Amino acid sequence: MSQTPHPESDLDRYVTFKGIDCDGRAKQLMQRIEALAAAPQASSPFWDYFLAKRTPRSGPKPDDLFLIHTNINQLYELFEQAEDETALAMLAWLEEHCC
Repeated sequence: MSQTPHPESDLDRYVTFKGIDCDGRAKQLMQRIEALAAAPQASSPFWDYFLAKRTPRSGPKPDDLFLIHTNINQLYELFEQAEDETALAMLAWLEEHCC
């Protein structure tokens, strides 16, 4: 019995990450985060700290997916406050398929 590939929406990360572009999607989402975090209404020491983590002075450099995953609740709040439905959908997708 051969299995046929499933559409992306049917991918199960517990079976395989093949075909799931987690890194590419995390990079796209990080671009939205950078734009929103730079807006005056989102001004906060947290966002400065969060963005600085991308280029640490020492130790390993975390990837975008790791930073998103470890700060997911703050990101939901950022996107909800900005009323950015696209970013919310992107974050929910990443959480469901990659985190």
